[in-house]
Amino acid sequence: MKIVLPGGTGQVGTVLNRALTAAGHEVAVLTRQPTRRGEVAWDGKTLGPWAEAIDGSDVVVNLAGRSVSCRYTADNLRAMMDSRVHSARVVGEAIAAADRPPRVWLQMSTATIYAHRFDAPNDEKTGVIGGAEPTVPGYWSYSVDIAKAWEREQEQAETPHTRKVALRSAMVMSPDRGGVFDILLWLARLGLGGPVAGGAQYVSWIHDRDFVRAVEFLVERDDVVGPVNLAAPAPLPQRAFMRALRSAWGVPVGLPATKWMAELGAFALRSDTELLLKSRRVVPGRLLEAGFAFDHPRWPDAADDLVRRMRSGRAQPRDPQRLPPRQ
Repeated sequence: MKIVLPGGTGQVGTVLNRALTAAGHEVAVLTRQPTRRGEVAWDGKTLGPWAEAIDGSDVVVNLAGRSVSCRYTADNLRAMMDSRVHSARVVGEAIAAADRPPRVWLQMSTATIYAHRFDAPNDEKTGVIGGAEPTVPGYWSYSVDIAKAWEREQEQAETPHTRKVALRSAMVMSPDRGGVFDILLWLARLGLGGPVAGGAQYVSWIHDRDFVRAVEFLVERDDVVGPVNLAAPAPLPQRAFMRALRSAWGVPVGLPATKWMAELGAFALRSDTELLLKSRRVVPGRLLEAGFAFDHPRWPDAADDLVRRMRSGRAQPRDPQRLPPRQ
């Protein structure tokens, strides 16, 4: 297949590009600063020559959006909103204008769209959309607003010949340097991988290879449209999540952190405590109903696999064009 990845140079895009290229697909990456073979220049907000890559493609997986790993200042929040809304809108315009539109458009979204909660998991049918929780900082609702606006742009796009799926993804765990797993493991190795603010908040996650397999599954399933949760079926409290990660690496203890200590740490890492403190208890209802089987449904097994790959040097290079095609 010919597959187009707008915004495909980040961690998730690297994981997906590498796997799809190795499987023998033709992959085009839309990026603001093309440097490698297969990358095409775009600005993420206006139609241009890049749209030729979409015309005649089979699949578009739009991953574009400013990283959420930053301080949640007014400017950064606006940049997160604009980069997602504008890119989704212009991808929809390119598909609508194509003589040979792709048969499926997978649009990245986020599990953060769901409410901060501990009492029950959020699936696509019964999950509670966030933004109105009375016990959380008010600015957390903006992340939910971003997610809703992101999905709304795809939903409203006039693309009658292209099936549309919104990927409400949890954190994608891969052994690549600089990814979220690498950062969490670094904290654990420093002895800082203990519970944060008690550690009762739930962590939703998905193993990188299950993420790729889920994308491939959704490409082939012509009967699936709309929002789909991409998350392992067993989210767990943060204290248990970090305990399993420490065990996988062989770190005996992890220092706990209070809420104010988390604030200091987030400031030092130029990030925000929402990423640490929001309880994301998300489960993959529609994937399981459709028959998808996870290779890594439980975090301890997934953490062991990721650590093993990292230690053995099989954390993949960032340039997928250097890999041989899969036989």
